Amino acid sequence: MFEGAEHSENTTHKSSPPGLSLESRRSFLGGLLGLGLFLVGALLSVPPLIRFALFPLLRRTTDLKESPVGALTEFSSLTEPVMRIIQIEQVDGWRKAISEKAVYVTKDSQGLRVLTSICPHLGCTVPWNKEKNQFACPCHGATFAADGTRVSGPSMRGMDTLETSAQDGQLLVRFQYFRQLVSDKEVIG
Repeated sequence: MFEGAEHSENTTHKSSPPGLSLESRRSFLGGLLGLGLFLVGALLSVPPLIRFALFPLLRRTTDLKESPVGALTEFSSLTEPVMRIIQIEQVDGWRKAISEKAVYVTKDSQGLRVLTSICPHLGCTVPWNKEKNQFACPCHGATFAADGTRVSGPSMRGMDTLETSAQDGQLLVRFQYFRQLVSDKEVIG
């Protein structure tokens, strides 16, 4: 009886083909399921992430609107540059920024002229010096005449003029940023 029991155990236990054990099939199917879930997740998440990253590059920034400087009658009898603070609105990507910038209104033989207060050398704010009758950069000593032309110092050009227009008796200016450390006036923003 004992011998027959051994024989019956041997016949009921079947071995699987070599190389295809039950564990290897399960791990293969688990890996396949994991890979499928990863691909579905990637297909659902990668396009929105790419759009999120590239949106500011693909969307154009808005042109800066003209900002009012003041009434034209305020500037009719100018004898020296007058500083005015203007508000500019700029939309860049998702960000909408309203900032204040100082500009100088001057008068020359051609009429009114608006200068940016940013030094073309390294971007310092240039104040008007009444005693010396010139603009003097406090950072590196550049000096400019009342009309913005370069007098002396490390700056390679005079102060930058801004585009102006007149509408309904108001002087309007379109503020722009210019490249520094170059001799030619080049708009960068």
